[in-house]
Amino acid sequence: MTAIAQFVREYLLAVQFFTRIPVTGRLAEWVGYSPELLRASAGHFPGVGILAGIAAAAAYALFQAMLPDTTFTPLVAAAFSTAATVLLTGGFHEDGLADVADGLGGSYDKDRALQIMKDSRVGAFGAMALVLAVLCKVSLLAILGSVEGLPTGWGEWEEAPFATWYVCAALMTGHVVSRGLPLLLIYLLPHVGDTVASKSKPLADQIGPGSLLVGLAWCFGVLALATLALDALNLVVACSFAVLALLWMGRLFKRRLQGFTGDCLGATQQVCEIAFYLGLAVSL
Repeated sequence: MTAIAQFVREYLLAVQFFTRIPVTGRLAEWVGYSPELLRASAGHFPGVGILAGIAAAAAYALFQAMLPDTTFTPLVAAAFSTAATVLLTGGFHEDGLADVADGLGGSYDKDRALQIMKDSRVGAFGAMALVLAVLCKVSLLAILGSVEGLPTGWGEWEEAPFATWYVCAALMTGHVVSRGLPLLLIYLLPHVGDTVASKSKPLADQIGPGSLLVGLAWCFGVLALATLALDALNLVVACSFAVLALLWMGRLFKRRLQGFTGDCLGATQQVCEIAFYLGLAVSL
């Protein structure tokens, strides 16, 4: 099998695992399955972010175009954009954020925290984390969509409706970068908890340098394209905020859990995505 075919198989398996997009029939038979293939597919986590970014950007642009031009239009468009990504992924990462908040908020004991995180019910800490995360994400996107003049990759300033294109580019980049950074947690921290029942089973054995490089290649490729729409300095600030969020989450998991779980990866994706939009907004 050629390297390109193997690359496509790994990517489609990542799509099947991380989204609700069906990969069935003959296509599923061609993709196949093996523990090694599933483990290698982790490197395509950021690539799946491209699909999430497309869904988010399309929803934002659609509602921005359909609704009257008011102060609250970017806010409504951002809300529907967020809903589109939840539908695409099945709330996979939001569920991880809620479980981590319940576990770490409910107990300082490692084993008890891990036990709480396995509970499918959402507690008070999880509910608060979800509400605050959605509010932060939607509000920050609304800010980006409300700025009347935005810096482009060519150093010029454009007036709205260029803001719509700016937000769409931010969504694409944010979804990819926020899915690439958690790969560093997998690479650097041990997996803890029940690996048999865990949602991160394909990642439990750690990822190799090759898969990590594939993930970073997805990120750098999208960041290079993003410079066509987003100012390079703004991107640097946004990525710096996302990296700081990753470091904070990694330190938290190392101190409290001595490792990571699948829920930790989902929570990290959400926090890094919000941090990326925050950095982009602050840099403006």
